[in-house]
Amino acid sequence: MKQLYLLRHAKSDWQDTDLADFDRPLNARGCKAAQRMARFLREHRIVPAMILCSQAKRTRQTLRWLEPAVGGVPAAFDKRIYEAAPRTLLACLRDLPAGLPSVLLIGHNPGIEQLLRLLAADNGTPEALARVAEKYPTCALSMLTSGIEDWRGLGPASCRLDRFVRPADLDR
Repeated sequence: MKQLYLLRHAKSDWQDTDLADFDRPLNARGCKAAQRMARFLREHRIVPAMILCSQAKRTRQTLRWLEPAVGGVPAAFDKRIYEAAPRTLLACLRDLPAGLPSVLLIGHNPGIEQLLRLLAADNGTPEALARVAEKYPTCALSMLTSGIEDWRGLGPASCRLDRFVRPADLDR
């Protein structure tokens, strides 16, 4: 059994139009949302065995805000995650060591949302599926389980969406 957590990065700042998209930082709202998500992870004792993160500035900053909850968890920064299609993200996950029980992937839309739809399809709790159908906002977290024994077995409809958490759902 594997646990997969898909997190879209927190809200980024668009004020400096000269910055490349890759270099955009989080804005104040994004920092607060990431703090709330860190609190959620800590309160629910969600600690992945590994974190796989885009190299973009906003994803790295999102991870920094999560450190109080997941500090000490090894993180790998993969250039393939930035602007990745769902099949590329799937390839990143399939490259993980077979013995790894869980991973948190921090990435970008539309790739994260499309990956979720590929992996879970219509398999999940009705509440979680309904929330995802509405929107996959920044700093939202999908919590999936899969009966696979090896990450190479991850594929279409191989997961179940157990929960979908948005920053707006969390106490301020």
